Amino acid sequence: QVTLVESGGGLVQAGGSLRLSCAASGLTFPTYVVGWFRQAPGKERQFVARISTSWGGGSTYYADSVKGRFTISRDNAKNTVYLQMNSLKPEDTAVYYCAASKLDVVQTTMYTYWGQGTQVTVSS
Repeated sequence: QVTLVESGGGLVQAGGSLRLSCAASGLTFPTYVVGWFRQAPGKERQFVARISTSWGGGSTYYADSVKGRFTISRDNAKNTVYLQMNSLKPEDTAVYYCAASKLDVVQTTMYTYWGQGTQVTVSS
């Protein structure tokens, strides 16, 4: 059984930082692209960042709204992907999800496995 478990969310003031973790089990983790997505109340789930496999060069890709502020990384030895979020803004408030895909894509529909999400709230 494949599970993805997010952690690290919480309440932070604008300008602050958080680091989210996504721990995976039940899949051959190094062979999967891992993405972070977020969903604010009343809005569609949107792409935030993704990191390719080691064979794909471990390349990263970010949504324009977080570029320069967020950093995605992975530790294959720990089956974990991280999202370092700096200079947080109130508009970053959302439930953050990690997901895994065999494809190097950003579309939510192309991700096979999903975590349950972790809440991030940024106060002004």
